[in-house]
Amino acid sequence: MIDLYTWTTPNGRKVSVMLEECALPYTVHPVNIREGAQFKPEFVKICPNSKIPAIVDRESGLSMFESGAILLHLAEKTGKFIPKTDPGRAKVLEWLFWQMANVGPMLGQTNHFVNAAAEKIPYAIDRYMTESARLIKVMDEQLARTEYLAGDYSIADIATYPWISAAYGLVKNAKADVTGEAKNVERWVTAIAARPAVVKGMAVPKI
Repeated sequence: MIDLYTWTTPNGRKVSVMLEECALPYTVHPVNIREGAQFKPEFVKICPNSKIPAIVDRESGLSMFESGAILLHLAEKTGKFIPKTDPGRAKVLEWLFWQMANVGPMLGQTNHFVNAAAEKIPYAIDRYMTESARLIKVMDEQLARTEYLAGDYSIADIATYPWISAAYGLVKNAKADVTGEAKNVERWVTAIAARPAVVKGMAVPKI
């Protein structure tokens, strides 16, 4: 059994999608980040960085934070969604860390400055929107060569999908001159959105 500490964000939904894809039993513990629950001592014991998601794997007695590390742990635990050997394994890790270092931070900043910031700062909006659009273009070019980011469906796609599904329309509409038509990204989004485990995982937590 896995205890999942999460909220309704793309980073949180990476892990709930993975748990559903792997058919692992899990218990959801909502951590309301709008109310500051991530700073409560009982959660900080699990995640010193006070960020969701985090898990406690009761079977192994392991607690973990950081979504990429959790996805890798679950993939290795189940033997699913990552090849056991290179070059396939290396390619999955390459695109997983591309998401962690680029897609999440840039699309997160885009969302903040466009939708959440009290003051609309044109420089910040343009900076993060342009970089987000460039990343979508990079992704589209990769998906022109492969069905999924690293070939077969993997934790790289599971990590990337919640962010792209949340922000693709916003970025594409604002920066179509950078993203281009992005037909390969649209095909990828449609395919992943149709997976039953993704539908279930994207609805976690229910609040």
